[in-house]
Amino acid sequence: MRLSIYRYNPDADAKPYMQNYEIQPQPGDRMLLDILERIRAIDDSLAYRRSCREGICGSDGMNINGRNGLACTTRISEVKEPVVLRPLPSFPAIRDLVVDLSRFFRQYHSVHPYVVDPAPTRPEKERLQTPEQREEINGLYECILCACCSSQCPSYWWNPEKFLGPAALIQACRFIVDSRDKATEARLDQLNDVNKLFRRRVIMNCANVCPKGLNPAAAIERIRQAMLKASL
Repeated sequence: MRLSIYRYNPDADAKPYMQNYEIQPQPGDRMLLDILERIRAIDDSLAYRRSCREGICGSDGMNINGRNGLACTTRISEVKEPVVLRPLPSFPAIRDLVVDLSRFFRQYHSVHPYVVDPAPTRPEKERLQTPEQREEINGLYECILCACCSSQCPSYWWNPEKFLGPAALIQACRFIVDSRDKATEARLDQLNDVNKLFRRRVIMNCANVCPKGLNPAAAIERIRQAMLKASL
């Protein structure tokens, strides 16, 4: 299997470069991450993130043949050779395929991704939901924060410091529609900004690359509809 991988070590390299590898997959190899592990066994200088290997942690997000995805869920039988691997676009490369996600997580935390209830005392029982109320957050809570969607979004490329991006906004929507949350008005007020929310251009790249099959574009539209309803 032929691969071309983006390499950059700021302590040793004057600029990034592409390095070619040729690896023979073994019978047990199924995913691209299996091949990367074999490469690192012979070249331990190659840097990338990975953890669960099951598409749950979101650690190994990268650009695979021009499309963002997770190495651990990308089947080697479905990628065209030579496989070109680059770090996620729009984020500064720290080393090789590892990017700096500091801005991404600042934006995530800025939407207060937790249930807010200003009541001075805790309820005596757990905050129950009806099946219908619980169904409202389906397709929102499953986000694994891999950053594939935000990194593939042109609106995020153009305004990375102002536009919150699909990942942060789908998290915002998750708590706006949660019946247990009591801060809907404050959340909508915070997002009612031309830069934070309205820079989206409905290109749908975010939905096309989400490894969990989520639709951040639809979540953003739900936020806009909630704003419209609140203004009436």
